[in-house]
Amino acid sequence: MTGIGRERMVRESTTVVVIGGGPAGLTVANLLLRLGIGCVVLERQSRARVEQRQRAGIVEHRAVRMFEEWGLGERVVGGFPHDGLLEFRVDGESRLLDEADSTEGLTARLCPQQILVQRLIAACLEDGGDLRFEAADVAIDDPAADRPVVSYRAADGVRHEISCELVAGCDGDHGVSRASLPDGALTAYPFDHGIAWLTVLADSPPPRHPLLGVSEHGFAAHFGRGPHSSRYYVQCPPGDSADDWPDERIREQLALRLSVAEPVAGPITEKEVFQLRSVVHEPMHHGRLHLVGDAAHIIAPMGGKGMNLALYEAEVFARAVRDHVHGDDSGLRSYSEVCLQRAWNYQEFSRWMTEMVHDAGDDSLAGPFRRRLARARLDRLCSSRAAAGAFAELMAGLA
Repeated sequence: MTGIGRERMVRESTTVVVIGGGPAGLTVANLLLRLGIGCVVLERQSRARVEQRQRAGIVEHRAVRMFEEWGLGERVVGGFPHDGLLEFRVDGESRLLDEADSTEGLTARLCPQQILVQRLIAACLEDGGDLRFEAADVAIDDPAADRPVVSYRAADGVRHEISCELVAGCDGDHGVSRASLPDGALTAYPFDHGIAWLTVLADSPPPRHPLLGVSEHGFAAHFGRGPHSSRYYVQCPPGDSADDWPDERIREQLALRLSVAEPVAGPITEKEVFQLRSVVHEPMHHGRLHLVGDAAHIIAPMGGKGMNLALYEAEVFARAVRDHVHGDDSGLRSYSEVCLQRAWNYQEFSRWMTEMVHDAGDDSLAGPFRRRLARARLDRLCSSRAAAGAFAELMAGLA
């Protein structure tokens, strides 16, 4: 530790610095810890804030299998069974799609993100991991250097500089990792779906099965976020704000679109409008910095692929780091190519599903011709074993 005037400075060294303590960063840290590779995780929020962030709730089978193979299955995703049934309610008529029947019983887990994060944090700390919350002013000094330096200010005001071999940028779409790269280092491929959703969190029991409502009134969905909590999504005009949606209007529209007399049994605790958008940044690395998850791409939420893609990339990166410390950098060199192949596959699936459920309902956006095309897709999905099988493989993360 050195003193510069009244400022204290701590200089450290490790193999990997992980920026961001969400599912991606915590998965990287847990896997590296099990490999015996030195790692420091920097997260700007407090532990309490990170553990309460409510977002995705589906962990695909591929990710469940990954955690099991690394010896983390029950500790991280245990206790959240899912019968594999997905319900489409089309104009009030229920159509059940059995994912398990099409994938030989391989199904996802309904695991709320905050529970997944809590368990990943607990596993990391129990196994001796180095998680540092409330890390402010994080900066990367020259990610292309042989040994980049990541600096931050701790909650006690002490400045830290960590020299490392590799940096994992897991801090999301608005984090410092991608922003630290020079202009022209990446190419962005953005897409605006032209659709907005109102997302609603309520103290209300979950549905029996994940529920997607399609009708002339617009799209809506109901997913469980625990035994006594639910997340709802309501298609709304792109220019709307949460103020345009008082609680009574939300309840009324959910009743119409989901064909349920009382879709929200308890109080509404949170609501927000967001625009469905997608973007992919290529390549997913620059120098010693590798982007993981939302730092590299955003996927529209239909299909629940955003978090699952981040979990996949976390494992690809961890395996590449393992090889790197043994003198083989081929995994790091191919990291971007391998991850982008799945990223674009998931983008296509999410876009396909987004078009289907929105076009099949209110035809004011796409017109009556596309509405009938989308209805044909839905019909085929629910009547063709081959179509259902392809869909289930993508939902389970097998394709």
